[in-house]
Amino acid sequence: MKILLTISAFILLGIAKLSATPVNIDSLKQQVALTSDSLKAPLYTQIAGTYLNYDTIISKRKRYIYQENAIAYTLQAIHYYSRYNDTTGLRTSFDNLAKVYRSEKKFSQAKWFILQSNTLARAKNDVPNIISSLLELALIKTDIKDYTLAMRDLNEALKLSSANHLSKTESDVQMGYVTLYNNMKLYTKADIALKRHDAIIDSITRGNDMKIVAATDSIQRKKKLYLTSNRRVYKANSAKRIALL
Repeated sequence: MKILLTISAFILLGIAKLSATPVNIDSLKQQVALTSDSLKAPLYTQIAGTYLNYDTIISKRKRYIYQENAIAYTLQAIHYYSRYNDTTGLRTSFDNLAKVYRSEKKFSQAKWFILQSNTLARAKNDVPNIISSLLELALIKTDIKDYTLAMRDLNEALKLSSANHLSKTESDVQMGYVTLYNNMKLYTKADIALKRHDAIIDSITRGNDMKIVAATDSIQRKKKLYLTSNRRVYKANSAKRIALL
């Protein structure tokens, strides 16, 4: 069982790259028909992933077809993930369904699925995914003008990201505040949140620059030490050869 779940998780890692890699859906469907039940779920997720790029489609009708296909194949994946108790696959599927249903303005369904994702993340104490589900939940609640509960979700996300030193995530939370405050027409607070976001990003950038400088200095020091050591060895060997002559 552990081996099967590991294989499933490995296949899932490639799904994020689907937007950059053309995928033959018919080929994937053929693979599903020839694959054992234990490995069908990741293939269904991969097929669904091709349809999750619906936001790049201009035609409303075609975009709707893509959304419905994304839902249908994700539900197929959930069937098999549930059978094999693959909670990682389930959480990914719930996230995807929440995204599609929110796009379709079916907020009750979107809220239900993101809450399932949140529950699975909490069961594993998976802090990054607890935060990401809280952010999505806050956006859904903002859409339906449930501002008080949206604020509560953002406050929890901010507390978790700060406590776990997740700077990039904390910047994402600030953008959640920007969206919320703009919808509440509290534009001054939205500007403050945006400035906090920018300050965090600047801090991350400076930190990365300092790490690069430090790494470069370390390499240069090691290189200098290596060259100095080699010169000493060379001089010592040269002295020995001269003495022998």
